[in-house]
Amino acid sequence: MRAVVHETFGEPEDVLTVAERPTPEPGPGQVRVRTLLATIHNHDLWTVRGTYGFVPELPAASGTEAVGVVDALGEGVDSLAVGDRVITGGTFGAWAEHFVADASSLIPAPDGLPDEAAAQLVAMPFSAVSLLHDLDLEPGQWIVQNAANGAVGRMVAQLAEARGVHVVGLVRRAAAIDELREAGIERIVATEGDDWREQVTAITGGAPIVAGVDSVGGASAGDVLSVLGEGGTLIAFGAMDSPVLELRSGDLIFKQATVRGFWGAVVSRTMDAATRQALFGELAERIGQGVLTLPVSGIHAFEDVRDAVRASMTAGRVGKVLLRP
Repeated sequence: MRAVVHETFGEPEDVLTVAERPTPEPGPGQVRVRTLLATIHNHDLWTVRGTYGFVPELPAASGTEAVGVVDALGEGVDSLAVGDRVITGGTFGAWAEHFVADASSLIPAPDGLPDEAAAQLVAMPFSAVSLLHDLDLEPGQWIVQNAANGAVGRMVAQLAEARGVHVVGLVRRAAAIDELREAGIERIVATEGDDWREQVTAITGGAPIVAGVDSVGGASAGDVLSVLGEGGTLIAFGAMDSPVLELRSGDLIFKQATVRGFWGAVVSRTMDAATRQALFGELAERIGQGVLTLPVSGIHAFEDVRDAVRASMTAGRVGKVLLRP
């Protein structure tokens, strides 16, 4: 079978290639899945660089999220059948024509959900809804997030509003405000203006912002912290620009703020089954209502993976970049 692999760690557009690998066979409790579409995420690219929390052995497979069809069952599997369409959000090696996964880790794809949406249902949407669940916010409360025009930023805004939680989104470019407005997302502020903090205050009417989500790192994390209310919580969610948080001590001290991290993979793994099922049910409901949208910016063949990676890293991209065997 063909698979996207890398022999060394480095920039994905330089080191990723397509190679022939043996088609895997499922062991006890496992199934083999024929991949239909797979999604490129930032954490997949960090893994290829060797800078993520999970560092694979070389030569390494790649990718973690995909939708596919079960085509072989391992011993003892009775929860799935050959021909079932399933989703995975955490199976390493998903950028391949086939992958093997524990049957218990796979999610049946909802009927009527297009492959393009199913391929990206777990990692980003589930992280977004899990983050909101973790923050335990009340309707009417305010949060702020940067990278508001990113995939997670859009989802957090859409899911939070559906829950009655208000979101102020921060973007770098004023042009991104119109892009998000076209997607039905309001309350966006561009930080390129000197008065952006005053704009945030005007939007909230002076109400305290109880939590902030930083997906950028560097000075941008400090910007999020600077507009939190007293006792607010800063969540380190990602590090698109820098692995270092630049926070002003005065903001931490005088706001008596809390700073903590959020890693969706760990949260999902430790979450009880009932909560996980309820959150996936919420996602399916919001997608069905048209509240949560999962746009796709492009679909590339495996052989074009380097171009796909470049597209995924393009500033201002709307929607995820997908791979098709």
